[in-house]
Amino acid sequence: MKNRSLVSINDYTKKEWISLLDLAEEFEKNPRQKILENYVVATLFFEPSTRTRLSFESAATRLGAKIVGFTDSSLSSVKKGESLNDTILTVSNYSDIIVMRHPRDGSARYASEVSPIPIINAGDGANQHPTQTLLDLYSIRKTQGTLNNLNIAFIGDLKYGRTVHSLVIALCEFNTTFHLVSPVELKLPSYVKQHIKNNNLKYYQYTELNEVIPKADILYMTRIQKERFLDPIEYEKVKNAYVLKNCMLEKAKDNLRILHPLPRVNEITIDVDANPKAYYFQQALNGVYVRQALLASILGVK
Repeated sequence: MKNRSLVSINDYTKKEWISLLDLAEEFEKNPRQKILENYVVATLFFEPSTRTRLSFESAATRLGAKIVGFTDSSLSSVKKGESLNDTILTVSNYSDIIVMRHPRDGSARYASEVSPIPIINAGDGANQHPTQTLLDLYSIRKTQGTLNNLNIAFIGDLKYGRTVHSLVIALCEFNTTFHLVSPVELKLPSYVKQHIKNNNLKYYQYTELNEVIPKADILYMTRIQKERFLDPIEYEKVKNAYVLKNCMLEKAKDNLRILHPLPRVNEITIDVDANPKAYYFQQALNGVYVRQALLASILGVK
């Protein structure tokens, strides 16, 4: 993986995913290692982020790297009209690797094609979010003891949810059965469902959350993303489509764990937090270890 960009989860092989997860386990046991003291990590966030940006910066800092970049493109030369091409070429002079989030689909792939240093896609529009996928795989394996032969339910915004798109594609490598819960307007895109079909796997579509809870090993909750809707009226129609409450978990499997890429709005009530099946805050912490593994591997120190 040395010097290789990560734009799509498919840029790496299943064997390489597993290698990263194994390395993340090592970092979880010992997260403070000054192995990146001679490296500079650039974080370019053209779109708001809390967990992804802070977990990357925490991962880099714990490994001794220096961090440069911006968290608001309005404070950069982008506001003056600088192109993405020029931003990437300029920042590559100051750093060894670039972590980038951008609102436009395909922007990360473009950046990787023009950049002389590796690019890590931290989310490009409604397209992909491969590092979230890796930390989700890590969380699933950690809670279930395996990635194979699981029933995984995705709930909420399956149309615009880039975390869902990347994770479904990855889970097709592990004989997953998919349970897809969404409003009709927010169904999983056809190209992702076709990927499931191409792998001869089963998926079931629902509009009611209660139907899938007893069947699932993992409930992957997502928020309805207001910022992806062009029409506010359409958002208002679906914003409260699915709300998970603690009382709804009475018939769940003992091994069920609830994941959420966060931020949470109102799709999981606060009373779920104390339930041992709630795993979303630990999931966010797992992102630090996985991103440490990714930085160390791409920069060639591990």
